[in-house]
Amino acid sequence: SAIAAVTPVIGAVSADVAYAMSTIFLCNIAAVFVFPLVGHALGLSQHAFGVFAGTAVNDTSSVVATATVYGRQATDTAVVVKLVRTLMIIPIVVGLAGLEARRTSREQVASGVDTGRAGGVRGFRVFRLVPWFLIGFLVVVLLRTLGVLPAAAAPGFSTAATFLITVALAAIGVSTDFGALRRAGFRPMLLGIALWVLVAGTSLGAQAVFGLL
Repeated sequence: SAIAAVTPVIGAVSADVAYAMSTIFLCNIAAVFVFPLVGHALGLSQHAFGVFAGTAVNDTSSVVATATVYGRQATDTAVVVKLVRTLMIIPIVVGLAGLEARRTSREQVASGVDTGRAGGVRGFRVFRLVPWFLIGFLVVVLLRTLGVLPAAAAPGFSTAATFLITVALAAIGVSTDFGALRRAGFRPMLLGIALWVLVAGTSLGAQAVFGLL
């Protein structure tokens, strides 16, 4: 979602977008297998692991898959944490849009072009940055809270959700083009993996500092 939101703002080329997404997918696949082992090794509670997965796994479906392996309470916590993170896409993209507009304006001034209509982000709308699944999540929460979705229906929806997450993870695997990654080289991927490890370590460190572990 973040990549999709940032791409038109900064004018990223398709090859770079594909590489970034493939790197994220590989990290997500690793997280599904590695993070539960880390959680059990550290003796993390359901809540602590949920916070860990919600902050250190990049894709929402992979967050749910990783936390589901650990437990239901961990999954509930991870989903909320991850969707709060998703909301942060908005200020980040707004900031990038402002920087891109300033850069475009400076370039046009330097080239003598009229800047009255400058700005590669013309037509920019904040509401476009909100992922549709976040809206869907809030709608379902509201329906469940109001009793529109009865408790008896919860097991069926849970089974359907598990199936759809499985499909999403399979799609991630199908979307990963190892040939394209090899042609692009491994340095950008190593950077992505290093940042992923840094975020995971920061998540655990922050929880330790605040006494959540």
